[in-house]
Amino acid sequence: MPFTLATWNINSVRLRENLVAQLMRDEAPDVLCLQECKSPVEKIPMEQFQSLGYGHFVGRGQKGYNGVGIFSKLPITEAGAEDYAGLGHARHIAGRLENGVTIHNFYVPAGGDKPDREINEKFGQKLDYLTQMRDAFHADAPKKSILVGDLNIAPREDDVWDHKKLLKVVSHTPIEVEHLAQVQDAGDWVDVTRADIPEGPLFSWWSYRSPDWDAADKGRRLDHVWATSDIASAAHSSKVLRHVRGWEQPSDHAPVFATFDV
Repeated sequence: MPFTLATWNINSVRLRENLVAQLMRDEAPDVLCLQECKSPVEKIPMEQFQSLGYGHFVGRGQKGYNGVGIFSKLPITEAGAEDYAGLGHARHIAGRLENGVTIHNFYVPAGGDKPDREINEKFGQKLDYLTQMRDAFHADAPKKSILVGDLNIAPREDDVWDHKKLLKVVSHTPIEVEHLAQVQDAGDWVDVTRADIPEGPLFSWWSYRSPDWDAADKGRRLDHVWATSDIASAAHSSKVLRHVRGWEQPSDHAPVFATFDV
């Protein structure tokens, strides 16, 4: 059963309801995973999304912060929600499609401004979150699974606009990259996006602080699509919809897509 999946940090689903609807109309992914919904589940504007064919939903909400949701044209049932690092945050939801594929939608903590857990509690929380993800995948090896979301780490040198300048900037520090690599290894995850687009700069996030983000192009690839090795070869047609970052009142992230013939 082929299906197309998209992941997007929307930075408030209520504020950007019409942008979500526009993506649904223009691209019509079968499954749309959103992060940073910033809304309790009961206040997510479901009516318009349902009218566009997205009649199925699993998610976790939180007032004003975090929040993850999976909107689907295909039947999907909840398959778990973990609170790694015990933060009490809505940062993970898993759903299972009728073909047996489990989709994990993550919003990993950003980690604050200073890459030092001794002076920055948020950075420590980020590392702990990733460590517990790693341990969970070691303990219960995922199969026939896809992991998507804003992982808040750009692991490769060509996943950032300037590798050397960002080595001490949160999201690209060696310790974060190593923690993410351990998560990937623990679950036998394949980076689908880079399997499809192996070479060259590739970004999914551009700061609001840049007045001309497109021309400056100081981006980072923070949003990811992974698949377990048993189904990774079924993935294709990966793309980042860069132009969406230029929509009116946009999120600072662009959606990332992949299609799976599973």
